[in-house]
Amino acid sequence: MRVFLCEKPSQGKDIARVLGAGQRGSGCYSGAGIVVTWCIGHLVEAVPPESYDERYKRWTIEQLPIIPERWRVEPKAATTAQFKIVQQLVGRATDLVIATDADREGEMIAREIIELCGYRGPIQRLWLSALNDASIRKALGTLKPSAETMPLYYSALARSRADWLIGMNLSRLFTLLGRQAGYTGVLSVGRVQTPTLKLVVDRDREIASFVSVPFWAVEVALSHAGQSFIASWTPPQGCTDDAGRCLHQPVAQQAVERMRAAGSAQVMSVETERVREGPPLPFDLSTLQEVCSRQLGLDVQETLDIAQALYETHKATTYPRSDSGYLPESMLAEVPTVLDSLVKTDPGLRPLIDRLVPTQRSRAWNDGKVTAHHGIIPTLEPANLSAMDDRELAVYRLIRAHYLAQFLPHHEFDRTVAQFACGGQSLLAVGKQVAVAGWRQVLAVPEESGADGDDAQRSQVLPALRTGLSCQVGSVDLKALKTLPPKPYTQGELVKAMKGVAKLVTDPRLKQKLKDTTGIGTEATRANIISGLLGRGYLLKKGRAIRASDAAFTLIDTVPAAIADPGTTAVWEQALDMIESGQMTLDTFIARQSVWVAQLVQQYSGATLAIKLPPSPSCPQCGAQMRQRTGKNGAFWSCSHYPDCKGTQPVDSSTGKHGAPRKQRASRKAS
Repeated sequence: MRVFLCEKPSQGKDIARVLGAGQRGSGCYSGAGIVVTWCIGHLVEAVPPESYDERYKRWTIEQLPIIPERWRVEPKAATTAQFKIVQQLVGRATDLVIATDADREGEMIAREIIELCGYRGPIQRLWLSALNDASIRKALGTLKPSAETMPLYYSALARSRADWLIGMNLSRLFTLLGRQAGYTGVLSVGRVQTPTLKLVVDRDREIASFVSVPFWAVEVALSHAGQSFIASWTPPQGCTDDAGRCLHQPVAQQAVERMRAAGSAQVMSVETERVREGPPLPFDLSTLQEVCSRQLGLDVQETLDIAQALYETHKATTYPRSDSGYLPESMLAEVPTVLDSLVKTDPGLRPLIDRLVPTQRSRAWNDGKVTAHHGIIPTLEPANLSAMDDRELAVYRLIRAHYLAQFLPHHEFDRTVAQFACGGQSLLAVGKQVAVAGWRQVLAVPEESGADGDDAQRSQVLPALRTGLSCQVGSVDLKALKTLPPKPYTQGELVKAMKGVAKLVTDPRLKQKLKDTTGIGTEATRANIISGLLGRGYLLKKGRAIRASDAAFTLIDTVPAAIADPGTTAVWEQALDMIESGQMTLDTFIARQSVWVAQLVQQYSGATLAIKLPPSPSCPQCGAQMRQRTGKNGAFWSCSHYPDCKGTQPVDSSTGKHGAPRKQRASRKAS
């Protein structure tokens, strides 16, 4: 019997339909010699320390480090029934096909169950990039041998075990040290979550310490041949900061007076260049999350959930958890089919589709840049737009537009830079004249991401100018401005920072090692990391922005710099990629992590933490000081005279006593 092991029921249903396995059973579909079953995500999980030894139920520094000699997993209590079904089917299988999601975590979901069930028969891998029928049939015809994707499993195991070692040991260590210093909350440390949190803490501190500096700018309205435009004053050297802003009001005021008195400005030079912009790539997940955060106001987890629904439920787009925006060259042959399905999905696209050049090959088609997954694009079959809600439709249209943009001409414009002399002062005007709209017909990309890059003047059209020409001076406006602090992170911008963390690394040795593509976490985990930090109370939502809570500052100030350093985590991610490519073994990586964790425990086990302890609230019943306790629903304030006084008070949604996060508990899976 051939068993197909899928990740989710919906995925199993789609594959079973194509296989002709239409008989519904308990937790499976079956047909002639075929059974399709599913895992509902992870059916098993790494056991907690107390499962290795009862004495670990009580947290003590003397027990650390906890390093398992033989790693164990166990079925999750919530999904035991489905595990037993899968276990029975795998036990009867003569041939097994892994059909979980085509990524590192999908591989681990299946392989852990296969190992736990003791299956030793032949294994093949179904590698799906979309769940529409045509894609499933194509993948069924090109099953991969088991050995080809086994390194993905080792990489996922390395990630899981490293997270366990760091999360279990260091969360216990610093929580216990915190208690010695009077901090009653849990200091949850994670391989990925802690450096991610540091990005936000550092940004918030940068904002808090920012000192605004006044500066002055001058805008001059010029005109020629009846056409008005704006030029900016260029301050002389000696009165500006590094960004060229004038810091001396008298200098700017004198310039205004001279230009008003002059009445005209002479063109000193004019330069025009034709700029050609190619279309942006199809989306990878991080870029989709960033754009949806900025344009649609969606949280990163919301974007992932919507992209997953477009892939699984609507069959409208390809696999969403991709880290590449490039497309394999073999998919060029599918372009006419995809475009035809888009017209059938939305007949209103016909006029646009007729203007496309299906044979055009943009930079997106590049086998050398495609990873295990390609960019997120529409599927080969029509979708039902009426079945999508408003948010799904908005995200689908973004994905569709990025695909269609590949078959339109480059966006072309003439960028003109003109310099003027006026009353002994220098002026600069920048103009833009669109020559070919190109791909911007379907995709509204903010101008600042384009090649022209000028702010207030980037879209104005200048009149025909030439050297020596005289222009009339209209208004001359002196603007008193102030430098602005950095903006808080949004979720989309935080994902971008996590992905491009190499830009933020200051250690030259780490910077040398890191590739631009290496970052914190993966496409599949970044949304979950941010959601976890929000859920633990370390991050707080402030409109679209996210800010660090008091507990976050306490944590980052407490843990070793290496744990919170994004560069360290990026190097770990690089090691996981090396395991995936066969350049490093799982055992080597875990041995190194174990030694490192043991060294940190030894180094800090006798440390005294300097934690700022804000006062606790007073009991509303008797007036005594309260202390934070943790119940089944999370953290709460309890009177210190309990049980004589049973006064309680909810913990503030952002922080608890001494900045401890609400609803905080030790987690089995520290990210």
